Amino acid sequence: MSYQICTSCVMDTTDPNIKFNKDGVCDYCLNAKKLFKYKAFNKPNIENLIKKIKKNKAANQKYDCLIGVSGGLDSSFLVHFVVTKMKLKPLLLHVDAGWNSNLSSSNIEKLVDKLNLDLVTKVVEWEEVKDLQLSFFKAQLPNLDTVQDHAFFGSIYNYAKKENIKNILTGANFSTEFIREPLAWAYHASDLKHIRHVHEQFGTIKLKNFPFCNIFKYKILYRYFYGIRVFNPLNFIDYKKNLSEKILKNEYDWTSYKEKHYESRFTKFFEGFWAKKKFNFDKRRVHLSNLVISNQISRNQALNELSKDSIEGDELRNEIKFICDKLEISEEFFNELLSGKNKSFKDYKSNFFIINILTKILIFFGIEKRLIR
Repeated sequence: MSYQICTSCVMDTTDPNIKFNKDGVCDYCLNAKKLFKYKAFNKPNIENLIKKIKKNKAANQKYDCLIGVSGGLDSSFLVHFVVTKMKLKPLLLHVDAGWNSNLSSSNIEKLVDKLNLDLVTKVVEWEEVKDLQLSFFKAQLPNLDTVQDHAFFGSIYNYAKKENIKNILTGANFSTEFIREPLAWAYHASDLKHIRHVHEQFGTIKLKNFPFCNIFKYKILYRYFYGIRVFNPLNFIDYKKNLSEKILKNEYDWTSYKEKHYESRFTKFFEGFWAKKKFNFDKRRVHLSNLVISNQISRNQALNELSKDSIEGDELRNEIKFICDKLEISEEFFNELLSGKNKSFKDYKSNFFIINILTKILIFFGIEKRLIR
């Protein structure tokens, strides 16, 4: 495939399955146009959402909902909105998978203190995180953030079930996350069969305490047998990145990050260096394209951001050293992994066939509105 970039956003042929119309507009933009037109005629009602959450709340439960917080923008603004505007009482859950930045911890503390909220921190056993993380490195897979992502949502769902909390609220939103990362970049972090097979091939210890929770468990068992529902309140408002950052800064002295998801030291390294250097994809294309599509920045602004490296020089060297020290590997071994033969999730066992069928069914019935491929 010859190189091509969308004439409307900044997605390009580093997504191997992208399609363009005769005007050079990609299918992500065309899909988004349909959704936003639909939303214009079907405005979501936040009052109805509050009623649903209240109605679904378990009897005698102290909290209206559970919110997983990372210290990043979306989850932080969600907490602010839920407490100050929706007038709900959430329990906050932070999952520490060993990669927290000092800034993320500080941002969480500021919200908790100012809003007088209860916070539970679940620390994932580091030796297990490390072994699983190294397994994904050795497998030469692009989806290195699978380990963190699975630990996060696995812990949240399992905790909600254990504590009988029926409502989980997330910061997921169409305004900044309508375009989903292509599966070639980031395969489903919820596919437990895939994760276990990678670890079977390259792991060195048994994972006895890692918070596993596969997609079938939380999509079917937890929802239909335990009544746990997931809601995305930021889809009910005109959510804007810059305005949300300004509100958090003014209200809580919250500090923003250089890029989306950089509250995690590992994600900063992975997206800022590893993914671009080894696999030739830049996740900022997705993040920036979402902002272009939702009219929060111009396409030229996005192109200008992409022309610059997000990590370079001494900062990059420090991040690489931090990763090597944390994982207890030499920089020589690190470079061997970097130069190894790239592989795909398709080179390992997975539930892709089943998940793909279910996804197509959800898209057909309009439950899932994003392109997933």
